[in-house]
Amino acid sequence: MTDIAHSHEHHHQHYSPLVAPKKPLLDIWKPLRRVVDNIQVKNAKIAHLLSTLIPCCCPFERDVVFFGKTLFHIPPLCKLNPLYDEFVSLRFRALSYLADDCGEDITKYIC
Repeated sequence: MTDIAHSHEHHHQHYSPLVAPKKPLLDIWKPLRRVVDNIQVKNAKIAHLLSTLIPCCCPFERDVVFFGKTLFHIPPLCKLNPLYDEFVSLRFRALSYLADDCGEDITKYIC
């Protein structure tokens, strides 16, 4: 009797979390990503503005309810934004500036 698990050959690659996925050869968003990543927060007014403008959670995610019954769920679509990670990072830098450099309480900006 043959071992079924070993009798089949695998011809596809398995995902490995240790290996980063290949990036496209041409990333048209890279220049804009660099601009957002290089924004330094050194002003409390700007930090407050960024913390207010950049939401702490995706504003599009919601349940559509009709007469108390959930009809469907709209998933968070923010990850479709090609600059999502950069904006989240910018918001974090703004909040860190307010908390660390200005000594402000930032709990009003936390979801």
